[in-house]
Amino acid sequence: MHVDDAQAATATVDDEYRAFRVESRGIELIPETERPMRPADLFWMWAGGIWNVEYLVYGALIVSFGLSFAQAVLAIIVGNVFFAFLGLASLQGPLAGTTAFGVSRAPFGRLGNRLPSLFNWITQVGFEIEGLVLIVLVVEAMFAHEGVSVGTGLKVALIVAAVLVQFIVPFLGHATIAKLLRYLSIVFIIVFAVMGVLIAPHVHPSSDHKHASWAIWTTAVVLLVSAGGLGWTENANDYSRYLPSSTPKASIFWAATLGGAIPAILVELLGAAAFLVSPQATAVTGVPSSFASWFFWPFMILVLPQVFAINSLDLYSSGVTLQALGIPVNRWGAVIIDTIISGLVTALVIFKGNFYTDLSGFLDYIVVWLAPWFAIVFVDYLLRRGRYDRAGLAAVRGGVYWRNGGINWRAIAALIVGMGAALLWIDAQFYVPSFLGPISRATGGSDLSWVLGIVVGGLVYYALARGEVRREVEATERGVAGAEAVE
Repeated sequence: MHVDDAQAATATVDDEYRAFRVESRGIELIPETERPMRPADLFWMWAGGIWNVEYLVYGALIVSFGLSFAQAVLAIIVGNVFFAFLGLASLQGPLAGTTAFGVSRAPFGRLGNRLPSLFNWITQVGFEIEGLVLIVLVVEAMFAHEGVSVGTGLKVALIVAAVLVQFIVPFLGHATIAKLLRYLSIVFIIVFAVMGVLIAPHVHPSSDHKHASWAIWTTAVVLLVSAGGLGWTENANDYSRYLPSSTPKASIFWAATLGGAIPAILVELLGAAAFLVSPQATAVTGVPSSFASWFFWPFMILVLPQVFAINSLDLYSSGVTLQALGIPVNRWGAVIIDTIISGLVTALVIFKGNFYTDLSGFLDYIVVWLAPWFAIVFVDYLLRRGRYDRAGLAAVRGGVYWRNGGINWRAIAALIVGMGAALLWIDAQFYVPSFLGPISRATGGSDLSWVLGIVVGGLVYYALARGEVRREVEATERGVAGAEAVE
């Protein structure tokens, strides 16, 4: 590349990918000249999202299931090893140059991909609602702490304010999210370190004589896997796609995996310890009861930017997923639509819902579709050896991935069978809708739905689609060779 060409490419990157301006790219392909991200940026982006009070609550929640502190520690370590799923799910974005559900078109077909895209859109909006409800509850607790009663009018005002603030960063886009989370992570690390110092003298694990059954322990693990490594796989390529395609795969894997796993383990351990001091730590507004009274206001003020930060990841991803559904709207327009919908449902939850019960059920059920979808996309990636036909991914009609009228029924069948398998081993009997799978019933209420969903979904897709995918790879490689010959 000549000097002038290099300067032009740098100017393009600066113009297209800049924090605090509206990102123009959505699900469409990102050119190599517009990918300035580095693995370190990916690490700090995930770290900034996961150093979060929500993960502290997850740590407290699993102890509330009846686990001893030692069992909780083991569950936290085992559950967060599976942030490796996030690392594996981040590999395709740089190669394909598009989002998670842009890549998902390869196994499912452009139209067939709308089914898992719908599941993901509902999941992302669900997480957005979780965050907005937490924000409103936190502000309500601030008012209550000062003796101010929060009536209906003030609640509505809080919901509207939370929605408007939440809208800003996802509207601006990828570069703004990455930069903000990088710097916020430093603040969050410092504050959580202070929290650890404050709580350590009051934690006495030796006096905790509870011991939960293996079945309950697996239920705790599925919550952590769902909220952690597996629960973020459907977002992964939305953020890694701004890495150059030449980025070493090992660097991508470890940046995403460790960026999520390290903070999740540390913060969840803090949450488990907080529960030993005060069982109220299972709710964000109850966490301050585990600390000295003076810490109430510093903690509550910190919670707000944390929840807004993690919600930005979900709202950005729900926007590009809405595009994958075929809605004719640009990325920032999709963010507006999702903001309005999540705000309306947040109001419904605030006035009618049972938030923490609904949250646990939501985390339990999303693995039913997410586990087999992740397995299908990753098996497809392995079968293709990472070779994607970028034109085929972007094509509105026709191309390598069009298949039977835009639908790959093999992938749809694998997804449905994988979901059915996950339901066989799920324990959701205490949620709405209530359901206990037959394998779970036979094993005393254990829950390994996510394991069965991954194994069955991946194996069925491999058995049904391996020949077809290999033919597509050969066609893609012939096309690349032909293009190189012309050049």
